[in-house]
Amino acid sequence: MNIAVWSGPRNLSTALMYAFGARADCAVWDEPFYAAYLHQSGLEHPMRAEILDAYETDPAKVARRCAAPAPDGRAVFYQKHMSQHMLDGFDEGWFAHVAHVFLIRHPARVLASYHAKRENPTLEDIGFVQQARIFETVKALGLAAHVIDSADIRRAPAPMLRALCDALGLGFDPAMLSWPAGGHPDDGPWAAHWYDAVHRSTGFAGPEGPVPPVPETLRAIHDAALVPYTLLRTHTLQPQGSA
Repeated sequence: MNIAVWSGPRNLSTALMYAFGARADCAVWDEPFYAAYLHQSGLEHPMRAEILDAYETDPAKVARRCAAPAPDGRAVFYQKHMSQHMLDGFDEGWFAHVAHVFLIRHPARVLASYHAKRENPTLEDIGFVQQARIFETVKALGLAAHVIDSADIRRAPAPMLRALCDALGLGFDPAMLSWPAGGHPDDGPWAAHWYDAVHRSTGFAGPEGPVPPVPETLRAIHDAALVPYTLLRTHTLQPQGSA
């Protein structure tokens, strides 16, 4: 089974990749389209040169690999995708050959975390609009579109991961609840800039506190992102069982 997990940045996406990466039957791929996105957009991101050097820049080749069997004979191929990396014109034919999961997080939390790492984010940077578009594309293809909120995972990791595995037709593996500190061998080259907190972790952090205030300079972006977030939030999976 190939699983495309769509999120924006600062969404618990790396921790969820580590959870699946802890399964013995699962290979993971960290942000497959990142180099193609940077190459075509011309955007300056931290570690741009290293990313372009390490990853495939041809989106058609990346798309074919997304639909191909998992490496090393694994049964599950988990692909951590950033929604904003799917630029207009990138091949979406592979969508029909994978299962789709949409990982969401309240935009106030995303903006607070992203702004601390890269100042003055735009609406395009944080992926909410693109994520909703991909969701609608997947639904239009008649495919299942499973939605899971990072806040729900942090409140109840085992029940939410059970619900996700059940929706995907996978057995839940308790190994998904923890991982070694220090990162994953398949981390992208950008991990040194973005993954410091998750590299110190060995499992999902506990419930988050109140939603942080949004600076006036980011208010318009927050309000625009809140619309697709609220839409996807109505489709979230509900927890199942217990640890």
